[in-house]
Amino acid sequence: MKVQEVSSEDIKPSTSGGVLFPEENKYGHIKNKDVRNQRYHKIKKEQKKAKKQRKAERREQGIPKQAPHTLETLREKDETTVGDLAAEENEPVRADLEQDEFSEYYKSSYEPKVLITFSDNPMKKTRIFGRELTRIIPNSNFLYRNRSGVKKIVKSAKKENYTDIIIVNENRKEPDGLLVIHLPDGPTAYFKVSNVRITTELRKSHKAITSHRPEVILNNFSTRLGLTIGRMLGALFHYSPEFQGQRAVAFHNQRDYIFFRHYKYDFDSEGKKAKLRELGPRFTLKLRSLQKGTFDSKYGQYEWIIEGRRHAMESSRRRFFL
Repeated sequence: MKVQEVSSEDIKPSTSGGVLFPEENKYGHIKNKDVRNQRYHKIKKEQKKAKKQRKAERREQGIPKQAPHTLETLREKDETTVGDLAAEENEPVRADLEQDEFSEYYKSSYEPKVLITFSDNPMKKTRIFGRELTRIIPNSNFLYRNRSGVKKIVKSAKKENYTDIIIVNENRKEPDGLLVIHLPDGPTAYFKVSNVRITTELRKSHKAITSHRPEVILNNFSTRLGLTIGRMLGALFHYSPEFQGQRAVAFHNQRDYIFFRHYKYDFDSEGKKAKLRELGPRFTLKLRSLQKGTFDSKYGQYEWIIEGRRHAMESSRRRFFL
């Protein structure tokens, strides 16, 4: 019998304090590769069959399926989490929302007018990304910055009756930041942008993007901070969508990452099922800071800010803020 030598590096301590030895290969003694593979696949097939049988027995006994443990399901409870806004206990939240900076928009008393601009000397992909945002956001214009400071842009935008400003920053020829300023009195949010895919990278053309106002879907913004960010993103679009265009934009929050998707939906002949076609662009947002008022890097007051690679208040991977 051949004895395999085991070095001290192969022996690892277990979490319980004992020693875990290398796992023994059940088929290592079989020299023929084909026979070894046959034995392995035979055992795998039997294990799979036994697993299906256990599932069938659980269904017959009426045992509910167990939910998997994920960071979402194990999320730490946040004191600012808001449930159903119609509930009686959320009366203070509704009162705050009726008086916040976006209350006029959600009472449909004005139409958004959005200015989109870039960092100085934007590269090609950044320019295309900005133009595609104008196709998605109704009543929006994009202009080159011409080396103007952000405060100067804010002052000029107020004179032109813009309601919001979006400034696209870039790094290494890719859009990597989004500064969103709500006018006239803020707030100002800065997002890290990643995984940008413009329309031509997803489909051959952008002809399917019509001029109709899209529907806006805000999903999983459950805390007070999340409500503010969701209302801020929603206020970029017109309050009344044009359903005949069958376009929808979605901001889906998952573990504090906001995934943006732009779809066109079509119903089947019976009108019961809908098929989605992604139009583009596609990108992911990560909130870095929320500042009161318009942009002020020197004297601005921050409602929420992230510092460095880890949040200053972060104590657990299961704690999320949106």
